[in-house]
Amino acid sequence: MYQFSKDLYADVRIEEIYELWLGVKNGELDSDGMVRERGAMIRVFDGKMWYTSTTNKLDEIQKELDNLAALATPNPDIMNHPQVKKLEVHTEEVIRFDGERDVRNITRAQWKALLDSYIDDCIDKSITEMGIWFVGTSCSHKKKSFYSSKGAHIEQDMQECSIAMWCGFTVDGVTTYGGKGYVELEPSKLYGHEEEIIKERDRYLDFARHAVQAEPGVYTCVLAPCVTAMFAHESFGHKSEADYMLNDKTLQEEWVMGKKVGSEKVFFCDDGSMMNHGYTPYDDEGSKAKKVWLMKDGVLTGRLHDAKSAMTLEEDLTGNCRAQSYSHFPMVRMTNTYMAAGTDDPEQMIKEVKDGIYVYMVQHGSGLATFTMKPSICYRIRDGKLCEPLRVNVLTGSVFETLFEIDAVGTDFEMFNAYTCGKNGQSAPVSAGGPSIRVKKLTVN
Repeated sequence: MYQFSKDLYADVRIEEIYELWLGVKNGELDSDGMVRERGAMIRVFDGKMWYTSTTNKLDEIQKELDNLAALATPNPDIMNHPQVKKLEVHTEEVIRFDGERDVRNITRAQWKALLDSYIDDCIDKSITEMGIWFVGTSCSHKKKSFYSSKGAHIEQDMQECSIAMWCGFTVDGVTTYGGKGYVELEPSKLYGHEEEIIKERDRYLDFARHAVQAEPGVYTCVLAPCVTAMFAHESFGHKSEADYMLNDKTLQEEWVMGKKVGSEKVFFCDDGSMMNHGYTPYDDEGSKAKKVWLMKDGVLTGRLHDAKSAMTLEEDLTGNCRAQSYSHFPMVRMTNTYMAAGTDDPEQMIKEVKDGIYVYMVQHGSGLATFTMKPSICYRIRDGKLCEPLRVNVLTGSVFETLFEIDAVGTDFEMFNAYTCGKNGQSAPVSAGGPSIRVKKLTVN
């Protein structure tokens, strides 16, 4: 389709983007928009430098290729460059979202009807503590085409859609925000969640009414699956992104394949082929998604790569080079990252704790060597039973120390789609998952 210089490596990534969103706040339309966009990133590599250009004029892609090639230095041996040799060559069409499954075929009126039905069923205006509420729905579809001078030609699509509700409950001058949302790949899966949303609304209301401040200290903590998912993503997944260690000798020495860094109960994985929010059949360098075991039996077994990091560390590509959009340069990103299920009974985990904390939900987290998580709902554990709700400011610990402190991994594995990961100014859709786990020691502040 394009004429590539024989003495340079080049690739073209074209994206057709559709987005729609609607939101109602306290009964008033708060957001209402739609975007349709087409654009491309063109890249040329001469072995020393990347030359890039973006354009919304798809009929000028060849012109952009020629302009970039004129800036680069011809390299007759470019195909033997270690980074170029790493790049895979695939020719495949992976179109999964068409017909009724395609969000572009759902009208705005249908999205508004979905929104209104959840408002009617889930917003109880008789709750006097509820000072603010919001219900929103959104969808996006992206078709991506990839061509390279090595012969790759990939056509693929990906999409997401969501419904979410959150409320603010004010009790004694303190406002507690909480709610529940669903991110799915198909519109049909957004229906029928009213009961679950109402149950979560009432849990946050009860928390707002009865929560007490936790005493700082070191506690045995049982983490619910969604909290384990956050830990897997923030505390371990980011450490697995190999571009972080290219210029970090300390991390290179710490992250040695075959090194035991946690309990034998701990297994971590990243898999872009899973039909979850991080679904990425081919990454933005044209590499195919792979199931990458990052840890098995507490031993480091893998990490996530783009061509540069795979070249530098002399390891295989993993299909984890992703960009926010055609106007962004791709880099190493997670896809669907999770801690695998174990064999322990989640209820028994709690029963065996004499004095501890059950972490039900977290707002956000961060971390590489040291991680932090901001809980939204916790409960005190006394003599193996859940007691009063607790307000906890932050949970923190050393990643590798905490991995050794995990003494129980539950059977109740779940994947959670409602994640958007930020890195170096770019956002990417991801999923995270895990079961309940018990950690013997976590610092609570």
